[in-house]
Amino acid sequence: MAKIFQIETATQACSVALSIDGVTVSTKEEIGQNLHASNLTLFIDEVIKSSHFTYNDLDAIAVSKGPGSYTGLRIGVSTAKGLCYALDKPLIAVETLEMMANGFMTENPTYAGLICPMIDARRMEVYSAVFDSNLNVLEPTSAKIIDENSYSELLQKNEITFLGDGAAKCKETLNHQNAIFNDNNFNSAKYISGLAYQAFQAQNFEDVAYFEPFYLKDFVVTQPKKKV
Repeated sequence: MAKIFQIETATQACSVALSIDGVTVSTKEEIGQNLHASNLTLFIDEVIKSSHFTYNDLDAIAVSKGPGSYTGLRIGVSTAKGLCYALDKPLIAVETLEMMANGFMTENPTYAGLICPMIDARRMEVYSAVFDSNLNVLEPTSAKIIDENSYSELLQKNEITFLGDGAAKCKETLNHQNAIFNDNNFNSAKYISGLAYQAFQAQNFEDVAYFEPFYLKDFVVTQPKKKV
């Protein structure tokens, strides 16, 4: 049995899960501001204890690698790497948008349209990608500024389901009869399970020493304006 522990901290969701052979057996998650630093290790320990396994029983650690929140990704990836070092286990990285698309298809297995997961990147910019129902990539992950012409060619011939916190702010802009918006949360470690198991079987592991989150954009520090 492949027992994989999974971590998702790319958005406001602080989420962990344990899977066996690609099937989620335990999960713990909460959505809110600034939860990751204080809750992540507690959630990990709670899931391990409730599963009646030990840390040494794990076969791999999987993490949602981004894009997403700079701070959230740093916390999640640092924790995942720490577990790998301490336990001498391999590291698996799953792209966050693919995880979200996989979550949607897990909950909607008969869906035949396209899927566009979106993560809010402030103002009208989002991190997004487009997948078909088999999770083949039609548009790779990129940072997009959304306007009324975004995805127009794909929308002419396809139904597209937009999901994620980035999609919520684009409803009025992407006003097309083939645009569907799903408000459910797919930023969950439980949706890493199948993807992580595929990577485990293929021994598609990361170099723990050198692996970094997929930020997509550089982190920019802004200085507060001086009061006059």
